[in-house]
Amino acid sequence: MGVKGALLGGGNSKRSDKARSKMMKVWILRASTTVLLWTCVVQLTAIGETWGPRVLKGWPSCFTPSIPPVKSNGHSAEAGGAPVLAEKIVFPPKRIYKNNGYLMVSCNGGLNQMRGAICDMVAIARYLNVTLIVPELDKTSFWADPSEFKDIFDVDHFINSLRDEVRILKELPPRLKRRVELGMFHSMPPVSWSDISYYHNQILPLIHKYKVVQLNRTDARLANNGLPRQIQKLRCRVNYSALRFTPQIEELGKRVIKILRSNGPFLVLHLRYEMDMLAFSGCTQGLTNEESQELTRMRYAYPWWKEKVIDSDAKRKEGLCPLTPEETALVLRAIDIHPSMQIYIAAGEIYGGPRRMASLSDAFPNVVRKEVLLEADDLRYFQNHSSQMAALDYMVSLESDIFVPTYDGNMAKVVEGHRRFLGFKKTVLLDRKVIVELVDLYQNGTIGWDEFSFKIKSTHERRMGNPSRRSVIADRPKEEDYFYSNPYECLPQSIDDQLTSI
Repeated sequence: MGVKGALLGGGNSKRSDKARSKMMKVWILRASTTVLLWTCVVQLTAIGETWGPRVLKGWPSCFTPSIPPVKSNGHSAEAGGAPVLAEKIVFPPKRIYKNNGYLMVSCNGGLNQMRGAICDMVAIARYLNVTLIVPELDKTSFWADPSEFKDIFDVDHFINSLRDEVRILKELPPRLKRRVELGMFHSMPPVSWSDISYYHNQILPLIHKYKVVQLNRTDARLANNGLPRQIQKLRCRVNYSALRFTPQIEELGKRVIKILRSNGPFLVLHLRYEMDMLAFSGCTQGLTNEESQELTRMRYAYPWWKEKVIDSDAKRKEGLCPLTPEETALVLRAIDIHPSMQIYIAAGEIYGGPRRMASLSDAFPNVVRKEVLLEADDLRYFQNHSSQMAALDYMVSLESDIFVPTYDGNMAKVVEGHRRFLGFKKTVLLDRKVIVELVDLYQNGTIGWDEFSFKIKSTHERRMGNPSRRSVIADRPKEEDYFYSNPYECLPQSIDDQLTSI
């Protein structure tokens, strides 16, 4: 009996082993089939957007965000017009590439300084074949704006419109996110004005080593010149196509433009005469002693403003100060801007208030601001969000008949370049060094109005945003023309050909 039981037990064991082996084979076959099917689905979904069967384009995908609502051509069958033809906003197919790691970026500065940085970081991420995490905006600068990227820019459009170039995620995958929260990543400021080889030779090895690298300062970290043409064109594509403002900002900006247009042509004056600009630059022309002392205290209170002792008069004579409202009024009159022209002030609060604006308002009674054109409720959400306010001014500046910046800061430069891209829209690039010299001669009676006006006009005859090549200064990139102020590589080919002979 014992022997028989043992024999029966041995038979059961053999049958059990065979069953487990059979089940293991089935499980392996199912797992392999599942992996194969998912691989096929991912590949077909990617290439199907370009040439695959139409049915593929309707499939939902857990990898691809949904396509935005369809656009209508405006015709309605009920209204007697042609049948409605719904046009989908079709984003480009995803680029498939081996991911070398993840790039996080923390932008610094105001809106337009960060805008240029975002364009640079996309180009760098594309060149390094890494995944870019949606950039973090500066919340610690003078303006202390708490806005996130998604509060200013249409983040889904940003991600989807660039997916044929680079993979962009809203946040790190969970496992890497936990590592970053534990401080297990590398953070550093890249070298300013670097060419693309710096990022390949210095940054890419760090990404390979740490898997996640954060660039914690991003302003002017990519060279203006000497880069491959495809990188320059990608910088433009990001700036002029991918970086679209949120629907709320777009709607409000269009409303301001519509109000201005209903009253005729308008000039946008980027009057850079806010408290922070004057404190930073140390320019005190026309200020009281108390105001000058207030600005000096403010300059010393911000450690990242390196220059503390400033000779205001010397700096002004070198053309390094923003024009005052009084100087600006004289210039606009001298270049024959009609007194009835609408003057839209694209700026924050002017230091000195109505007292400093009196000369400009007297010469041009139709001086307006967004706060005047819109209801208080319209701007309530934007209060204490300087970057969102700047976004509204940016939109209006692009659409103006004439754009006049009184200082060559980041907004002035980026808007100048964008207006060139839109067809060389009239942008008066003021020569402040010549202007302050002529203003002083006029005000002390050395020259009369006619001579003053003639010299202002002749000085600016070819400073209207006309086609030109950027100036290149070897080893002094900060002094040469900024890429985003004159992106001539991105202009229509026929215009680019003309520039060859200039």
